[in-house]
Amino acid sequence: MKVLIMGCGRVGAYLAASLDSEGHDVTILDIDSASFRKLAPSFKGTALLGDGTDEDSLRKAGIEEMEAFLALTQGDNRNVMAAQIAKHIFNVDRVICRIYDPLREELYRTLGLEAISPTTFFADLLKERLMRGAK
Repeated sequence: MKVLIMGCGRVGAYLAASLDSEGHDVTILDIDSASFRKLAPSFKGTALLGDGTDEDSLRKAGIEEMEAFLALTQGDNRNVMAAQIAKHIFNVDRVICRIYDPLREELYRTLGLEAISPTTFFADLLKERLMRGAK
């Protein structure tokens, strides 16, 4: 699968390396070149300096050939904007967007975006573990 990841933080770098090791064609895009130091030394994909909310940067990253786009920066607004551009302008089949604010997660889903809130996900996981040991 051809995948474009916006955001080379811990999650983006880990996911990029994981997909790359499985043989996927991975491009990772970030506005800070220092972020690419988080990539595993074994990463064979493409790391590009650029802004995922900028159409020219997305074109340089090859978005028109991508099967999936993941917006994984620390900024909810940037992630939503980039996800909408990928989905509605470039017609990427699979678009996933990280949203920290759980109140926005459902709103963005109504916009047709696949939004995941790590806040909600982790809180649910903690609650499940807590209740498993409760009497």
